[in-house]
Parts: sequence; C-alpha cells; structure tokens
Amino acid sequence: QGRKMTITESNVARHELIGLGVRISSSADPSHKGAGGRVVDETRNTLVLIREGSKRAIRVPKEGSRFQFTLPDGRVSELEGKSLAFRPEDRVKRCR
Repeated sequence: QGRKMTITESNVARHELIGLGVRISSSADPSHKGAGGRVVDETRNTLVLIREGSKRAIRVPKEGSRFQFTLPDGRVSELEGKSLAFRPEDRVKRCR
C-alpha cells in the first residue's frame, strides 16, 4: 500500500510541480516578473507556464527567478529557482 505524501510548504521542492499555480515574484528578466499561471512543463533549467487569461505558454528560467507556488490546499510556498535547478526526476531524489 503506497502512502500518498501531501504537498506542504516544506516539501514542495520534492513534488511534481506540473499542475500547480505559480507566480514569478522576481526574475532576472523584467518581462517575467509578476507573471502568473499554471505550470504545464518542466525541464532541468526552466518552467513552462500557461499565463492566466491566455493560451500562450512562456518558458521561464529557474536560475535567477523566485517562484510562489499555490499548493492544493491554497497555501503559498515561495522558492528560489536555483533550488529547483535539477531535472524533475532528479530533484525529487535530491531535495530531501
């Protein structure tokens, strides 16, 4: 019987980010600051978001950005992008 781990502010970096709401609180690219939407894809170095009110995706570098993720329970967790700068499958293992 597998136990499903709840996403919390302290363990969000170890979970799947695709599907979570996100807002970019700071970014080296001024055009990304304040952008928000839903995470639809992730690579080692980027998050891909569909912006709120748009069908257009944007690719945001993790390095140099700070993200506010909205957790399923409605709480918000803020993370530095560099702490997420791993392939998604490796991040789950490394961020313990």
